[in-house]
Amino acid sequence: MTEGASRRGLLAGAAIGGALAAPAALIQAAAAEEAVWAAEYWAEKGPVRLYLFRKRLGAPKPGEAPRPVLFLVHGSSNSARPSFDLTVPGKGEYSLMNVFARLGYDVWTMDHENYGRSSRTESNSDIASGAADLAAAMPVVARETGAARLHMMGESSGALRAAVFAAQDPSRVDRLVLTAFTYTGKDSPTLIERAKRLDAFRASNKRLRDRSMIRSIFTRDMPGTSDMAVAEALADAELVFGDQTPTGTYVDMTSRLPVVQPEAVTSPVLLIRGEHDGIASMADLWEFFDRLPNGDRQFVVLPNAAHSLTFGHNRAQFWHAAQAFLSMPALVGA
Repeated sequence: MTEGASRRGLLAGAAIGGALAAPAALIQAAAAEEAVWAAEYWAEKGPVRLYLFRKRLGAPKPGEAPRPVLFLVHGSSNSARPSFDLTVPGKGEYSLMNVFARLGYDVWTMDHENYGRSSRTESNSDIASGAADLAAAMPVVARETGAARLHMMGESSGALRAAVFAAQDPSRVDRLVLTAFTYTGKDSPTLIERAKRLDAFRASNKRLRDRSMIRSIFTRDMPGTSDMAVAEALADAELVFGDQTPTGTYVDMTSRLPVVQPEAVTSPVLLIRGEHDGIASMADLWEFFDRLPNGDRQFVVLPNAAHSLTFGHNRAQFWHAAQAFLSMPALVGA
């Protein structure tokens, strides 16, 4: 075994242990080992072209051992790469894709229909449409990685898309991370306020998503849990795609919840939220968690965090909790 291969094995072993080593230390060690490689792909959903983006340590090599695949699903207001591959000069690491690539994952994400680089249509890109986008992406991921099953992580309405897809096609989803999730929406301050504009969301397939709206994501729950320089960087990255975004997920989340029943989600689930997230009440999430059929499940609440765990000051706690869940050792005696 070469020194490099041995080093990679040690990193992989530490990653599997989850809590045995801090993700930040693993990331620094892996960064010194090999550069993050990236590539772009396209999937087709009928006439709709969907943009996919991938990151991992080093380019794929024939005959190499397979890596766990992690697919990230974006939310209502921002597309994939601004959500999961953001650069904020002078502020540290804000690319979730870089973090998990350096932890040994083959990391993918996608712009849903009417977001980012994907096709623009007359659809309002609701949650059902988003689940269909994920189904269209799976053959591309399988072709490129050889993986029939993958881990999936969704944020906000992306968590709803991921949960719906996991319920529809459980054979594709291994471990499922749902962050900033909502179940019925009962007693959600964010959704109560958003529902006041439901008629407008129903009247148009697009809504205004300008710099002010993007900033509000960082201030509406608990100001001070994130750096506003990140909000500006996110706006800079997202507004190149225009100041309009689809209304479908807003309509679903204010008038059609629940869109998925917990009994239908058979994958192991990590339900994770910030303590100040207004998108769902604790009681709402506990009901969903309690009804999940798989005993392999975790409910984590992170302190001093709000809606977007990936952009908070304490994002390293999110990395740690997600990595510990995704690298859980196989169950013995099942």
